[in-house]
Amino acid sequence: MSSNTLGKAFTVTCFGESHGRCVGVVIDGCPSGLRIDESDIQMEVDRRGPRGETLVSGRTEEDKVEILSGIYRGYTTGAPVTALVWNRDIMSRDYEGLADKPRPGHADYPANVKFGGFSDLRGGGRWSGRMTVTLVMAGAVAKKLLNLHKIEVLAYTSKVGNVEASKVSVDEIRVNTYKNPVRTADLKIVEKMVEEILNAKSRGDSVGSIVDFIALNVPVGVGEPFFDPLDGDLAKGLFTIPGVKGVEFGLGFKSSTVYGSENNDEYKIEAGRIVTSTNNSGGILGGMSNGMPITGRVAFKPPPSIARKQKTIDLKRFENVEITVGGRHDPCIAPKAVPVVESVISIVLVDHMLRSGIIKRIIKS
Repeated sequence: MSSNTLGKAFTVTCFGESHGRCVGVVIDGCPSGLRIDESDIQMEVDRRGPRGETLVSGRTEEDKVEILSGIYRGYTTGAPVTALVWNRDIMSRDYEGLADKPRPGHADYPANVKFGGFSDLRGGGRWSGRMTVTLVMAGAVAKKLLNLHKIEVLAYTSKVGNVEASKVSVDEIRVNTYKNPVRTADLKIVEKMVEEILNAKSRGDSVGSIVDFIALNVPVGVGEPFFDPLDGDLAKGLFTIPGVKGVEFGLGFKSSTVYGSENNDEYKIEAGRIVTSTNNSGGILGGMSNGMPITGRVAFKPPPSIARKQKTIDLKRFENVEITVGGRHDPCIAPKAVPVVESVISIVLVDHMLRSGIIKRIIKS
């Protein structure tokens, strides 16, 4: 059975396809009394993609958010919140003839087998980056809930191809990220990242990328071990974003190369709080938050739709063939993925905080 829902207490169910009539989301479990309206959600959706840039797909959607249920007179009612955006700028003809010729790097072939050839693969269908709009809409609601507890979730592009950002401060992430088309916090490398993306695009190719994230002020003890650890659920949520191939927290894979004496985060009291002198754990121990910032990285593969001729098979004739993928596609995922990463982390944190009782079912102002 397929699953289209994320979460247990704060559930997010997405619907639609890339070239269908619309894409939308149903958010169930949202507490009543949260002050929010379409403009709050629209603001987050507008941050999803740098418009008018050669760095992203030429597909230009208005993405005007419509709320269908769950909000009345500017407050959530406790009923499911349903929101959508319409698909207007679609060119389905670009995908004619590809139904029986799976595109390399795409989910076409396994989807064809799993659903018996009935799935809508236009524009990537359910597996398209277009579906991340639904996560951003849900993330907007989650962020409003986190704001009540002064929890802040930030992300930025830290690497594009071989161009890597220097270490940046939280303030630099807040101020710089949405001021440039690659969504990086290190303004010194914006031009180099742009050049890396455009060079790949000029060759009919694409390039991989990494997004770093940080969640501030998460209370101690958030997470439900053994089988619903906070880092496990965060990773699961992040892997729903199309193109994600790796997630790590804190020191991540590098922790396998150091000694325990180097990796352990020693405790100390600072300004009346229990903190750690380092944060190699990324703010999570034993599947629970430890009060330190939750930090990590998300690795994105190069977008698989490239202009170069590629080898595949004709499923009907069962023979080797070559194809050229048409259409409008992003040459790099990270610029659009930054707000999506923020949204997914926010959704998972709200889900766990509801389950632990930190967020109440009725918001009282």
